[in-house]
Amino acid sequence: MSAFDLESWLAARRAEVNTLLDARLPQANDDPGRLIEAMRYSLLAPGKRLRPILALAAAEAVGAPIDEAMRIAAASVELVHCYSLIHDDLPAMDNDDVRRGRPTSHKAFGEATAILAGDALLTLAFGWLAEAAKLANAPGRYLPAIAALAHGAGVSGMVRGQARDTLATPPATLEAIERLHAEKTGALFRAAVEIGAATAGANPSQLAALGRFGIAYGIAFQHADDRDDSEHAAFASEARRRIHELVDEAVAALAEFGEKAAPLRALAWKLSHSAAAGG
Repeated sequence: MSAFDLESWLAARRAEVNTLLDARLPQANDDPGRLIEAMRYSLLAPGKRLRPILALAAAEAVGAPIDEAMRIAAASVELVHCYSLIHDDLPAMDNDDVRRGRPTSHKAFGEATAILAGDALLTLAFGWLAEAAKLANAPGRYLPAIAALAHGAGVSGMVRGQARDTLATPPATLEAIERLHAEKTGALFRAAVEIGAATAGANPSQLAALGRFGIAYGIAFQHADDRDDSEHAAFASEARRRIHELVDEAVAALAEFGEKAAPLRALAWKLSHSAAAGG
């Protein structure tokens, strides 16, 4: 492992993302039904901001200096992630009462407002991408970024995974679990790095490589998350092995980027070390 200081880098990027989210979200001045208040409540809750951070790391790997348009594009992924959490927590889905240490959106604001807050965040994400394109020196780069977010968030990705997760019969093999993870989690991770890469001007080879990183990292991330939540406990030993294998795949995908991909490598290695520490 290189001497890259991941924690300092993460803290700086997270602060950038948090500042942008707070500044760009509507203020709750004229707020029928507490809609904007609910949006801000969920989006500005403390979080890792991992998806926009991955987008920024991918842009760095391509070698582009990060500008405001790219930050806005990266932040759009967090809007989609937050919408998905609000809707996943609803009684019709996971029926969770607590998220990040406080009441879930539907517990704090009611189910109708929670649904609308999620809808508003999802649509706002694409509005932000369009605004970012207007600010950019090369607006054409934002068309594939928009497509990546739609693909990762929609019927081919995260929504499809959520539909699979509502089935009465849980996945019965590690392969089936990883199919679920690839759709529900990995697809949005892949979209994040593809957005960062596209807005940075990545060539097709770079874009494909970063896409491979995103899906491998996303599946490994969800295996680690399942371990922490004691999900799919019967497959814990196999999943721990797979985390290491997937991290190796993710890191191998970064070979052409050299030291510019140090943040992405460090994020992947952190997952592998966490799995090792978990026994």
